[in-house]
Amino acid sequence: MGEDFGNRLAQLAANVANPEEPRPEMKPIAYVALALTLAAAAPAAAQNRGQIARAAAGASCPGCNLFQADFGGRQLSGRNFSGARLRQADLSLSVSSRANFSGADLRDVEAYGAVFTGANFSRANLTHASFVGTYLNGANFAGANLDGANFSGAEMGRAVGLTPGQLARACGDEATILPRGLRLRPC
Repeated sequence: MGEDFGNRLAQLAANVANPEEPRPEMKPIAYVALALTLAAAAPAAAQNRGQIARAAAGASCPGCNLFQADFGGRQLSGRNFSGARLRQADLSLSVSSRANFSGADLRDVEAYGAVFTGANFSRANLTHASFVGTYLNGANFAGANLDGANFSGAEMGRAVGLTPGQLARACGDEATILPRGLRLRPC
């Protein structure tokens, strides 16, 4: 079944690329398979480009859909992104001091080298977020989900709201600076 399906899908793709060539008769299931394949390739829950543009221009955007937004290198200090969907966003090298990310969806975020001094991540979902080399002193992590988050090289010695239970599900390295008495498993 798998090889036959793959051959039919390849043949269908070739027919789409070359519409003048004769097409073999397609069964309805092939149309469904093609539709599912194309749907899987499209971005899930598309971004709201207008909201992303406003946020990139300097506006706060609580509750906004900023899925896969590119805020790399941007100045986001003091902005309110509480409850926003920032899943898979790029915050690398951004400056987000005192920004409010409380209750936000930050799953799979890339925040390499960013500055989050005094940022609020309370109740945020940071599952699989990458905070490699970030500055997080004064950041609030009360109730945040840190499952799979990578804090390698992060400076977070004065972060607040962190618990051993949260950090047991995250990781870091020997360069990670944590509040006194807290530990991370190695990545």
